[in-house]
Amino acid sequence: MAPDSEIYQADGPDGLPIGSGNARPGTDATTATITGTSPTGRPRTATTTAEIDTTLTHPGSVRINVKGAFIVEQDSKESTSTSPRNGRGSPERHETKDIRLPYHTAVVSHIAIDIGGSLAKLVYFSREAHSPEPGGRLNFLTFETDHIRDCVKFMKHLKDEQQALNGSRPGELCVMATGGGAYKYHDLIKDELGVDVLREDEMECLIIGLDFFITEIPREVFTYSDTDPMHFVSPSDDIYPYLLVNIGSGVSFLKVSGPRKYERVGGTSLGGGTLWGLLSLLTGARSFDEMLNMASRGDNSKVDMLVGDIYGTDYGKIGLKSTTIASSFGKVFRMKREAENEAEDSGGLYTEDHTRNYEHHPDDKDHQLHPNTDEHALEYPSENGHSHDPRTDGRFTGADISRSLLYAISNNIGQIAFLQSQIHSLSHIYFGGSFIRGHPQTMNTLSYAIKFWSKGAKQAYFLRHEGYLGAVGAFLKRQPRNWGRRGSFDGPLGPPASELRKDNAHDGGGTEMLRHPGDMQEAMMRHPGDVDAIAKAVSDAVIV
Repeated sequence: MAPDSEIYQADGPDGLPIGSGNARPGTDATTATITGTSPTGRPRTATTTAEIDTTLTHPGSVRINVKGAFIVEQDSKESTSTSPRNGRGSPERHETKDIRLPYHTAVVSHIAIDIGGSLAKLVYFSREAHSPEPGGRLNFLTFETDHIRDCVKFMKHLKDEQQALNGSRPGELCVMATGGGAYKYHDLIKDELGVDVLREDEMECLIIGLDFFITEIPREVFTYSDTDPMHFVSPSDDIYPYLLVNIGSGVSFLKVSGPRKYERVGGTSLGGGTLWGLLSLLTGARSFDEMLNMASRGDNSKVDMLVGDIYGTDYGKIGLKSTTIASSFGKVFRMKREAENEAEDSGGLYTEDHTRNYEHHPDDKDHQLHPNTDEHALEYPSENGHSHDPRTDGRFTGADISRSLLYAISNNIGQIAFLQSQIHSLSHIYFGGSFIRGHPQTMNTLSYAIKFWSKGAKQAYFLRHEGYLGAVGAFLKRQPRNWGRRGSFDGPLGPPASELRKDNAHDGGGTEMLRHPGDMQEAMMRHPGDVDAIAKAVSDAVIV
């Protein structure tokens, strides 16, 4: 049996550890445990009928082994050119990968969902039915909240798979829900699935999820810049205090001073929902990812008024370069007026703002943001890498609009984050939420804003699963008290992060490649709205 320091015991329904009393923790028959090894030396699952029934009757009453947990970088039989599992983008962007728990073999009987104003994030544990490897993985899926019924139908399929595999009775799966949608859609989920839906506090789930990623998962937290795109930060035990900037539809700033000790110190309504809403009106883009892809091709200097547009050169006396943004969208009104005047002078009727062109030009060049590393100015080069020439014809595209608005919102969030960190004397600033989505320009803008305003004294930290903090936190609410909260809960603690890193090095954590036979998110992208097609993709990775 694995050491108790590496396998954690969940609380039972009465708040006491399952199998407490006179029995040694983990030896009680009511707990799903690891009971020996297979001929290969790997642990195997104890799956007697009594153990499964007990675990399903008390969701979360399981022993979780997080030793050697790591992110599955790439499934072994997929090439690097394959579409990412989450169907979300280009090779430029880091993708949301599953998290492998190679030593966890007990039954998990719940799923978690974080339903926000724009997106619903789903987390569940699955066994790889046809894999010779033990353990399983945490899976991450995203649905648009407008299509919440598709998400619920997918959850129902997970429930059906669980019942078919374990022979369990209806209603024994538990759903942990957080976010505003946990209240709005509570009855829908409960009625459709016929299961208990437990609602958890949104802010607390965010903190629990972030603490789990910071302390438990190697190669999860990183810093970002154009010179060092992803510099990973090692898991740490000493994590408090810190500032969490959660960017969803809106933005919340949370000061976290200790385990479950947090305060919402501020917020702004200008967040991901603002970008999504305005760009859907201005560009006709139909998805957030499409908007971000457009932004990667845009040139904000065609839309924004720069210092050089006002002064014709740098404003060196106060340290402003000619490419510094003086006014977001500052050129639009002037160019619109000039276009109208040209139409009148030519004797024609001006019926359409020809300064807009929402077509995707094939010659648009993909590029990433490369902020000037000079700490005295927030400047952004134009598409060709040179300062913008104000004598251009003034035409701009939907991609230019996307880039300008992305900069405007990201810079605003970055500056507020810095100010909050100054007010509360916080040196670590973590950015989470589905607004980021691993997008290079967004991360680079936020990083550069923090570096600029702090004069290099602070830096922004990002996560590879940034959009799933709340969902993972809700998932962990049904898990052992100190799983993912190392040093954060009362009671016996697991091994320090330094020991975990040794285990990972010994076990190959962070580098092992495993095949994932199901590709749910890719099916979602290929068959939008066809949940039956999506469901087929989950057949080889079922919840247990």
